[in-house]
Amino acid sequence: MRIVIGVILAALALYVVACVGLFLAQRSLIYFPQPRRFGTPDSLIKLPVDGAVLDVSVRLDTGPRALIYLGGNAEDVSASLPFLGETFPGQALYLLHYRGYGGSTGKPTEAALFADALALFDMVQARHPQVTVIGRSLGSGVAVHLASMRPVDRLVLVTPYDSIVGIAELQFPWFPVTLLLRDTFESGVYAARVNAPTTLIVAGNDEMIPRASSELLMTRFQPGVARYINVPDTGHNAISDSPLYGPGLAGETLRQPALKAY
Repeated sequence: MRIVIGVILAALALYVVACVGLFLAQRSLIYFPQPRRFGTPDSLIKLPVDGAVLDVSVRLDTGPRALIYLGGNAEDVSASLPFLGETFPGQALYLLHYRGYGGSTGKPTEAALFADALALFDMVQARHPQVTVIGRSLGSGVAVHLASMRPVDRLVLVTPYDSIVGIAELQFPWFPVTLLLRDTFESGVYAARVNAPTTLIVAGNDEMIPRASSELLMTRFQPGVARYINVPDTGHNAISDSPLYGPGLAGETLRQPALKAY
């Protein structure tokens, strides 16, 4: 009997250690900062925020329309500047390097990313009254929160999720992730407060974001606010290689017969 009790206590101790390890390492599992590899001094501005100075890759323009791009958790957003420039001609572009990414100082957290996106929006809207926001993967959660707090002109979510908690529960089914996670990115909670016309662009074969999570997020928006677009035969990272990706970002998806709309 003592042996059995000893085994149980040892297993319990190992489980507690594993939970503590997961708790301490969680942000290293969410954020993968990348250096800024592309651009010139003319395509970069600095944005001072509370506790950090952020790099923003830009294509400046004096017109009324602008685009804010919030990338994935392992993305160097400067690489997307040429493609977005072709997709959105005549618009100013602002691509945010999260804290710790590119040349931005500080460390990424959910609260910091939310606050920094709001600061960037306020700066951009002061120059351009019509602001489209695109959030990809991790950035979709930042974008939904932003659109719930500010008058975004249009919102585009690429490979989005309803909640990081839901995804973590699938990846770590034996751990109480609801109690352990500090950065939860509850997009579904904020979606109900979004009034901007919204498009969800989902990879048909996404191997990282479960289809159910994207579909659940779609149901969180008020009726008539959002539309759900499935890009078939693409994965999480390969979706941008599809010829349908650019039209989807630009709002031409409903004229693309190969796209499946819900």
